[in-house]
Amino acid sequence: MENIKLNIEKTLDFIAKDKLASYEEKVRACMETLEKGTGLGNDFLGWLHLPSSITKEHLADLKAAAQTLRENCEVVVVAGIGGSYLGARAVIEALSDSFAWLKEKKAGNPTIIFAGHNISEDYLYELTTFLKDKKFGVINISKSGTTTETALAFRLLKKQCEEQRGKETARKVIVAVTDAKKGAARTTADKEGYTSFIIPDNVGGRFSVLTPVGLLPIAVAGYDIEKLVAGACEMEKVCANGNLHENPSALYAATRNELYREGKKIEILVNFHPKLHYFMEWWKQLFGESEGKDHKGIYPSSVDFTTDLHSMGQWIQQGERSIFETVVSIETPNHELHFPSDEENLDGLNFLAGKRIDEVNKMAELGTQLAHVDGGVPNLHVSVPTLNEYYLGELIYFFEKACGISGYLLEVNPFNQPGVEAYKKNMFALLNKPGYEKESEAIQARLKK
Repeated sequence: MENIKLNIEKTLDFIAKDKLASYEEKVRACMETLEKGTGLGNDFLGWLHLPSSITKEHLADLKAAAQTLRENCEVVVVAGIGGSYLGARAVIEALSDSFAWLKEKKAGNPTIIFAGHNISEDYLYELTTFLKDKKFGVINISKSGTTTETALAFRLLKKQCEEQRGKETARKVIVAVTDAKKGAARTTADKEGYTSFIIPDNVGGRFSVLTPVGLLPIAVAGYDIEKLVAGACEMEKVCANGNLHENPSALYAATRNELYREGKKIEILVNFHPKLHYFMEWWKQLFGESEGKDHKGIYPSSVDFTTDLHSMGQWIQQGERSIFETVVSIETPNHELHFPSDEENLDGLNFLAGKRIDEVNKMAELGTQLAHVDGGVPNLHVSVPTLNEYYLGELIYFFEKACGISGYLLEVNPFNQPGVEAYKKNMFALLNKPGYEKESEAIQARLKK
């Protein structure tokens, strides 16, 4: 079975080959730092060999819990924020029928929706209204149980589920994914008798998609978590290679860092397949939260082509030359559709008659790449054989390993996120949360100026 592939040829007019070659030793040192756990953030390296450590028994437990939810729920709400929901959503959206929400659901195949990732009153009102006549369950994903967005949503959902379905049924259809021993979510799970799964202490949220954080919702959605893990296992092996040009994660990390040093401060992740939209969102958190420190870091952005070629395409083609693109390309679609002939040919498209739609899409992809490179935008190309669980597993691990290496090349701690706490302190002070009295006084004084 072939693997995903990385092609950097369209960057080599922008960076010197000898400079890229100089990364060989640097990358090897970064990989050794990861393996030995001697670098910054070394208490959060549980993701590194996570795929190969997942047991069949663990997957069986997750599938059993997922089956209980599938048999007892029309809707399952995944409550979580950031890494506690983006990985699962990325995989589920990538594998789902684009119009599944409009179709009649089969028994045992619940609709998966998401909450706890915002504090919008309208969103939560509309969510709770939608659920009023539904047999719904909840997967509450929170290590602490006190993250404001998720805790607020879960409080609403728990109360509604108990009122609509009774406390006994609610215990069966609410599942906790949380800390092993401590925190509000753990206390609630133990008190209520919920089925629960553990978020490993040494795996940060944005690296957690291959833990129960991602695997349980993906299994509830009906997708094959064994294949997902198998793909990640394969890429774990591939990305253990110490040779720069035989390790796609290492080569990607080195190339993007050299582009950054040449003034390319923004990376745009590109897809030509709309099902990958939320995969792009997961990638943005992975790299943004990992590298944006010490006033350094490539800014991660994303676009959905060809849609965004009619908006962002102008800026990419002729705007400031501070960008490079990484294109994630799906080689073979899962369905086949041919362009029809039309006798009148008013749209002038009969020259496409008989061609597969994907051939047109691929020529749009190639034409865009050539235009952007000619316009001064370096392009990396990640080729994915087809869109399924196995290759999504490969893609997830490829980017995770690259992120760890890239962060160390940048000389930051890729596994913490101290800047995320700033808005929380201000929000708690403004809401007069107990324990934030001094901060509240200080911020009120600032607002009066």
